[in-house]
Amino acid sequence: MSKKQKIVIIDYGVGNVHSVANAISFLGYSKLKISDKEIDINGADTLILPGVGAFDEAMRNLNKRNLHLILGENVLVKKKKILGICVGMQMLASYSEENGIHKGLDWIKGSVKKLEVSSPFSVPHVGWNDILIKKSAPLFDNCINMAHFYFDHSYHFETELSNIAAECDYGIKLTAAVQLENIFGVQFHPEKSQLNGLRMFRSFFNSI
Repeated sequence: MSKKQKIVIIDYGVGNVHSVANAISFLGYSKLKISDKEIDINGADTLILPGVGAFDEAMRNLNKRNLHLILGENVLVKKKKILGICVGMQMLASYSEENGIHKGLDWIKGSVKKLEVSSPFSVPHVGWNDILIKKSAPLFDNCINMAHFYFDHSYHFETELSNIAAECDYGIKLTAAVQLENIFGVQFHPEKSQLNGLRMFRSFFNSI
């Protein structure tokens, strides 16, 4: 699809929506909105679910705006592609153990668990990390294997191997990206990952 595709970044009161929007705008996608309005989400070609902070707060804000229902209709029924970023990716899971047990969207079966690593690794996992690409298309068509991306998280998504699009090594193997049909997520921050982040965004949008 051309750069005239309609992209909506979901605004639900948390998340670094403007830095994500700036990165996508830099690539020339002009039909871009930050919105929580049903009319905008229904009219979108592609959806982005960003997120920073705690899982429980993110899900609470999403549910409070009935966005779980609106997004469910668009993603599960209409099969629009969606990309979750950081906590936005974790929200795709069945549940999270952060601050207790909290239900996720349950679009990709799995759980979000606290990072347990040994020295010299520390929690949170902050900084640049290579990724090992398991599925190149469509997220990583423009990226080389072992490319650097920027991470900032204390919890990680455990899911079946068939759902994992990329991993990173941080003392243990961590899920760096997930993919199931039209549903995608990345644990890292593409909007903070300079050229590789832009390449990933371009790969994703070119596939639509």
